[in-house]
Amino acid sequence: MKNTTLCYIEKDGAYLMIHRVKKKNDENHDKWLGVGGKFEAGESPYECARREILEETGVTAKNLKYRGIVTFVSNEYGTEYMHLFTADGYEGEINYNCDEGVLEWVKKENINELPIWEGDKIFLELLDTEERFFSLKLCYDGERLVGHTLER
Repeated sequence: MKNTTLCYIEKDGAYLMIHRVKKKNDENHDKWLGVGGKFEAGESPYECARREILEETGVTAKNLKYRGIVTFVSNEYGTEYMHLFTADGYEGEINYNCDEGVLEWVKKENINELPIWEGDKIFLELLDTEERFFSLKLCYDGERLVGHTLER
């Protein structure tokens, strides 16, 4: 089982997202995601999110808010606990030369037109409509979402 973080930094009705096209053997290849990654030993979810944001974008997130936990269950990739964050600002200059992929600001209303995981549509809507912390379980068969459970 792995633990990861994912953060959606928001500005002017858009999220900073990564088009994952640079790494070989990437389970997220060609998908659009927020900024984040795997925990290092001893890190808290906040520490991991801050480090990953800095590593991938060169900026420090402001007003980082822990929004929920997403449990991915996949017959292909195993189980992952993803700690989901939002931020409404940042300090520093974005380094658009990211090792993970191409960084781009994407208007929220255009995200569903991009290649994203089907379950991401569920939690992205929750980020826009739900203030309470939530737990979302997404079950995949390959890349096909076969079920989900939401608890608030």
